Amino acid sequence: MISVGIDVSKEKSTVCILKPYGEIVRSPYEITHTESQMAELASMIKCFDDEVRVIMEATGNYHLPVLSFLKEHEIFVSVINPLIMKKYSNIILRKGKTDKIDSIKIANYGLDNWFHLTNHESSKDVYVQLRLLGRQYGHYIKLKIESKLSLTTMLDYTMPGIKTALKSRSDKPEKDKLNDFVEEYWHYDNITQKSKKQFINSYKTWAKKKGYHQSEAKAIKIYNLAQQGIPTLSSNAPSTKMLVLEAVRVLREIDKTLALILSQMQELAKSLKEYTVVREMSGVGDIIAPRLIAEIGDIRRFHSGKALIAYAGIDAPPYQSGRFTGTRRRISKRGSSVLRKTGYEVMKCLKSNKPETDAVYLFIIKKEAEGKASKVAKMAGLNKFLRIYYARVKEVYKN
Repeated sequence: MISVGIDVSKEKSTVCILKPYGEIVRSPYEITHTESQMAELASMIKCFDDEVRVIMEATGNYHLPVLSFLKEHEIFVSVINPLIMKKYSNIILRKGKTDKIDSIKIANYGLDNWFHLTNHESSKDVYVQLRLLGRQYGHYIKLKIESKLSLTTMLDYTMPGIKTALKSRSDKPEKDKLNDFVEEYWHYDNITQKSKKQFINSYKTWAKKKGYHQSEAKAIKIYNLAQQGIPTLSSNAPSTKMLVLEAVRVLREIDKTLALILSQMQELAKSLKEYTVVREMSGVGDIIAPRLIAEIGDIRRFHSGKALIAYAGIDAPPYQSGRFTGTRRRISKRGSSVLRKTGYEVMKCLKSNKPETDAVYLFIIKKEAEGKASKVAKMAGLNKFLRIYYARVKEVYKN
């Protein structure tokens, strides 16, 4: 048996090839992630008479070119969790870290755990695309939050209190009442320079044009707020208008990008067998369904519901020593934080909608009745939800 340890870094890797008992087949050497050098590595691996297994760490996106190239050439590749490799490295007394040393450690890990290595199975393209879109969706959500805070800060300078007066919700990204209003009246001075009657007429005309309710009471409330408000930035300053309108523009562009990403995710998710089943689960809507599928991926890669729960990082490992058995255990949080957050959103939806016949909702209520904290009860509910998810989706692929 021959173990090929690859320490992957950006655009290059260090390769070490070992046999049992420390026999060096090839000392650590560097290769770049180019087709010619990767072809040389694949050719050399296939020339060995003995069984060869390639071992590498999961390193974000860096290892993907090496992994995909070797899998195309039907080579056994095992991708190891970096935490496992770190713990394996810690058994060595003398510490040291270089790419060459790391490649030797990875090759040795392959020899020591030869019969526990699993050949990496590539996910379907649709799951890969969904996962990438899901991560980008999360990225733009963070940008949206930052952009909203930026706009709120500017409005505190120019129109204090206006955000509270114009609360509205819309499923369309291009339709946001606060953004539309601020774009038209970006400073209280633009309101107070008009008489009350003029502003009411102006507000009604604007509301009709934008498709909002033409409320005279709302217009009067805003006019009174503008008269009593104290802006701390002058409307005559050249940068004031630019900063407010740019904040609105950026927020609107992010909303459009989010809508575009979500529509792509929904289109891809609907092409999968499990979409209908997932969409019908309580607490899961048109937005959460593709995000949930994107993060979980192909359910067939999990051997049980417990494996899915462990992947989410909400498993509570047992702790027992002698006569002591730990009962106050916490979730491991060693898993997908994105899946935990998405699952928690599902639990919040369940608590809001209160589906009286749903098993997960009743389980959350039961845990709260036992005296569990709200968050603890929701995480317990998520545990049950993922077990049900696994069973239902697994059933789809059995047929």
